[in-house]
Amino acid sequence: MQTITLHKGVKMPILGFGTFQIEPKDTQRCVEQALEVGYRHIDTAAAYNNEKEVGLAIKASGIKREELFITTKLISDMSEEGAKRGFEKSLNNLDLEYIDLYLLHMPYGDVYGAWRSLGRFYNEGRIKALGVSNFMPDRITDFCLHNAIKPSINQIELHPFYQKHHTQKLNADLGVQVASWASFAEGQNGIFSNAILKNIGAKYGKTPAQVILRWLIERKIPAIPKTTHKERMRENFNVFDFKLDTDDMSDCGA
Repeated sequence: MQTITLHKGVKMPILGFGTFQIEPKDTQRCVEQALEVGYRHIDTAAAYNNEKEVGLAIKASGIKREELFITTKLISDMSEEGAKRGFEKSLNNLDLEYIDLYLLHMPYGDVYGAWRSLGRFYNEGRIKALGVSNFMPDRITDFCLHNAIKPSINQIELHPFYQKHHTQKLNADLGVQVASWASFAEGQNGIFSNAILKNIGAKYGKTPAQVILRWLIERKIPAIPKTTHKERMRENFNVFDFKLDTDDMSDCGA
């Protein structure tokens, strides 16, 4: 699996499995199946209400902890004390001793106070990498300028219909890695039947979804596609055996 190197040399798989909008009753099964397919990066959040089920799947898998990369996020009670409570609750829900990547889910509330708390856990090694999500260019710039610990990641909506090349460059200039959520535009606007993506896919015997993920990977942007179907998990994972050529990247808007 290709990886992205974050601050302090932390290695993050470039392709993960997302659990947004997966019902708690389905989460353990889906995560277990994703791990069986080969995923080692699992993305969840306190707001998804499925951290416990992710933790159960991790335990059931029998995979060594050091082989896994687990991301979760804080959204409620965004404050110095709230971040302490939120982090401990997520750690307990997941039944883990540390979190690989912990994100501030939204730039709401006292994000600076929350970041101070998380920085202590980061320095203690209980959080391996710290990041943010949904920080627009002005917010991420301000955040980097006014914190001693810079975010490793800014997880933002990014897909072929919302490409954000300038945003990616701005974050990179600040030393922040951009990651993609909603890589498939949440299935909107006919993305899976898009003529350009279908034509590119036909060249390689790949689906539009696989073309999208390959396009992100070649832009060095981590992605966390979600599905509740094991065959789609396999499809999304099977994107490391081809490479888009220059014309393909141009057609995708790169």
